Amino acid sequence: MNENFDQLVLELTTKSSSSSNDIFQRLTLILKQQTSNFLLQFLSDSYQSLVDLESWAWQMLSEYQRQCFKRIDYQDLFHALALFNKHIIFNVEHIEVDQKATILFSVSIDQINRILERIEHLTDEYDPFITIVNLWLDNHSHFLHENPHYRKLSITDPLNQYISHNYIMSKEFKFYLNYLRETTISQIVFTPKMLFYTNTCLCSLFSYLGAEIHQFPYTVNSMLHYLTDDYLQIIQAHYYTLENWNDHLLACIGHLMGVIAKCYWYDEKNGTQMKILFPTEQLIFIHIEQLIRILSYEPFLNEIQSIRINAETILFDSILMILMNIVQIENINWFFRSNTAIQDALLTVANRSLYDEICLRAYTILGEVATDEQLKEMNIARTMAEFLFNMVERAWQDPSKEYKQIPLKYLLKG
Repeated sequence: MNENFDQLVLELTTKSSSSSNDIFQRLTLILKQQTSNFLLQFLSDSYQSLVDLESWAWQMLSEYQRQCFKRIDYQDLFHALALFNKHIIFNVEHIEVDQKATILFSVSIDQINRILERIEHLTDEYDPFITIVNLWLDNHSHFLHENPHYRKLSITDPLNQYISHNYIMSKEFKFYLNYLRETTISQIVFTPKMLFYTNTCLCSLFSYLGAEIHQFPYTVNSMLHYLTDDYLQIIQAHYYTLENWNDHLLACIGHLMGVIAKCYWYDEKNGTQMKILFPTEQLIFIHIEQLIRILSYEPFLNEIQSIRINAETILFDSILMILMNIVQIENINWFFRSNTAIQDALLTVANRSLYDEICLRAYTILGEVATDEQLKEMNIARTMAEFLFNMVERAWQDPSKEYKQIPLKYLLKG
């Protein structure tokens, strides 16, 4: 199979972008056949061919030939390659991060700029090119979130600076957020271009704010001032009609909430960001109850995965990040202690989530706010302690003194 794959890549990359349908279809089939069990061997056997294929793909994205991206076989290959790349990010542990980065990001800053400029000027909101770019930039965000201390990607700063200047801080972005503030939203509103603004760009910004080194062009305070009103209005409009949420709305809210949560992370001692969102204590209580209602919604909880990859997992992780910030900054533990619905929701999430970070955040909040008597009644003290001690050990052994971007001091506090 590898010899066949290598030959197909060679044919593709040495011919024009209008290569035969057969080459695209055969490459797509091979990529789809790479399961987790055989992925590492495939990467080893066809490493250079994969680098060449990825480089070709980025080049095609940067050149944007409309007639090519309208072809179904062309789209299928890019979708298959994007999914294959996601498997590399999440399902291959025994490969150096440098090697993953070389395979995934054989792209120049100039190519990234041309891709972003192209989207900015497209008038067709349903152009399949936008959908493909969303997948590819999402993979960059996933890689950065999984490897926040990796410093060698030259495209990360320019990409996110461009996104911040030209997309987040734009009339179009605010225009799309206004749609989300409506209590009833038609499915047709969620075009690929809207999802680029409200999903892909926010996902990129979330991962970027979590990276160890970055050159973000705005202060987190200015970002919160910019987003706060929309965020609160969107949650207010939809928290009580969870059964009406579609997948796109769920994802948009989760990504927006993630950026809000990440902004808070920067000033937990002074809490200045918290005051931007919640000028009064009463507003904090209202928002906590809104978030707990979402956390308690069983259909969302059932969809949480073991990695931060789908909309429900992102949403729950973001909610718990915000609740952790509230607990650590505001002196309102009594509110959590006096509300059994909050405790029950956090306990259920901690016990049932497949995603370690969600469990960890829920346990940490419970450990922070619950009294000794309440913890005994929950009958989880031993389970929680074992879970936290395991995380503390892994954070201590990591050079960053973090576990999954959660600093050791928070684990010890938990």
